[in-house]
Amino acid sequence: MSILQDIKDTFRQPNNTLKQLILINVIVFVVLIVLRLLLTFTVGQGAYFLLMSFIELHSSPSVLLTRPWTLITYFFTHQGFLHIIFNMLNLYWFGQLVREYLGDKKLLSLYILGGVAGGVLYILTYNFIPYFEDRAANSVMIGASASVLAIVVGAATLLPNYTFNLLLIGPVRIKYIALFLVILSMSGAVGDNAGGNIAHLGGALIGWLFIKQLQRGSDMGRPLHAFFDFFTGLFKSRSKLKVTHRRHTTFSGKTNGSATTPVGKPSQKEIDVILDKISSSGYESLSKEEKQKLFQASQKE
Repeated sequence: MSILQDIKDTFRQPNNTLKQLILINVIVFVVLIVLRLLLTFTVGQGAYFLLMSFIELHSSPSVLLTRPWTLITYFFTHQGFLHIIFNMLNLYWFGQLVREYLGDKKLLSLYILGGVAGGVLYILTYNFIPYFEDRAANSVMIGASASVLAIVVGAATLLPNYTFNLLLIGPVRIKYIALFLVILSMSGAVGDNAGGNIAHLGGALIGWLFIKQLQRGSDMGRPLHAFFDFFTGLFKSRSKLKVTHRRHTTFSGKTNGSATTPVGKPSQKEIDVILDKISSSGYESLSKEEKQKLFQASQKE
């Protein structure tokens, strides 16, 4: 099977948001490497820098007004192997947790909202804090770090006592991993990569706020869900109405004239209680029924 077919299959599969996000980042990374090589050898490196100016996020609000899409494209763009590898590994590790417990839609919401919040905080900081005045005119930013840190902090807020086994260190609770990354970003907020680290903090704030609001019954990603549902609905053909007949069976195997009552989707209040229990006592403390409810919620989101 060709690589192109593998890519098509990844985007055709339902509930595959995490792999799709990683794949988009990798594809953009590879395409930019190829374009940089071709443009440099044919028309000069300036052509590549011009191309990047339409993808990277500039700190100037006037530039953003003429290229508003860069508030999105910047967090799918990387330069340097360590840059993308570190981001994609964290996205995979922590994204798996968010996806397992909250579902694909909320994972996508966290990624996008974290990236947008990081970009907005970067622009506001560079234009309203005098310390950054000399940098604001020529500063640009790329990278998914703000989006990824939103997912890291979101996962740590949801499951603070969940542990990862780190190489040479051993088991570490993810709340301490998230805290370390936030402190690291704070320490770099006045360094050479100040803009990027400030964006990280914006993403981290959204990650914390997103989960806290979700636990209170408010989904910050609901407008995004509505937009994506509308957009994807435009490309889905209406399925033909089919009438089928089947016998309804009880658990004993005998036929029954009336249909069995389907298991309904757990309410948000039930899910909040389960999430609170996970936060305080861990996933292992859940009963079989509670695990099933959490699974049903994640499958139907």
